[in-house]
Amino acid sequence: MKNAILFGATGFIGSNLLQELLNNDDYEEVTIVVRKPQNITHPKLKTLIGDFYTLPQLKDNIIADDVFIALGTTKKQTPDEKEYYQIDHDYPVSAAKIAKENGAKSVFVVSSIGANTGSSVFYTKTKGELERDIIALDYEHTHIFQPSMLLGNRKENRPGERIFIKISTLINPLLVGKLNKYKGIDGKTVAKAMNTAAKTQSEKVKIYLWKEMDSLL
Repeated sequence: MKNAILFGATGFIGSNLLQELLNNDDYEEVTIVVRKPQNITHPKLKTLIGDFYTLPQLKDNIIADDVFIALGTTKKQTPDEKEYYQIDHDYPVSAAKIAKENGAKSVFVVSSIGANTGSSVFYTKTKGELERDIIALDYEHTHIFQPSMLLGNRKENRPGERIFIKISTLINPLLVGKLNKYKGIDGKTVAKAMNTAAKTQSEKVKIYLWKEMDSLL
């Protein structure tokens, strides 16, 4: 029996992933780190209240075998690039670093298609640097998930994004062969893939594009 810890449990992928982990018989305890108490009860669930700034104070409680990170924001929510980088890069890397120092063996991180440290686009450059720095922590197993457009129903209202989702749904069947990595994917599918990936781990570093995530369903 193992323990899991999840950062980003209130987000689109994270909320679905939490349910997957709680239903996973491999874990006897699932810890979430959230900014405020959640209206969720489960015999396996342990809740830590904290954020990027208070993370060091939680260090002694950030203990797990498997670390799941689904942290992220949007330009609309976080227009300041410094704050955006802190949420999408600094917080995940710091969380993974502390967990590894406490004995964690595997880390599972949500990134994005096109992640590239050399990109001129702030978003993809940030994700590229996130991947680089997570891999540099040298976990026994590092799993990086690179979804393209996220499909599915979100809690928050995103009118503009709904338009892109409709377009993505229409063009998905046309994206075949090497282009299938750009297919839109449901947030629930990403969550299921992350949970399934934890059941069988062999590679030191593994990148999951659309095809790899879809194959884990």
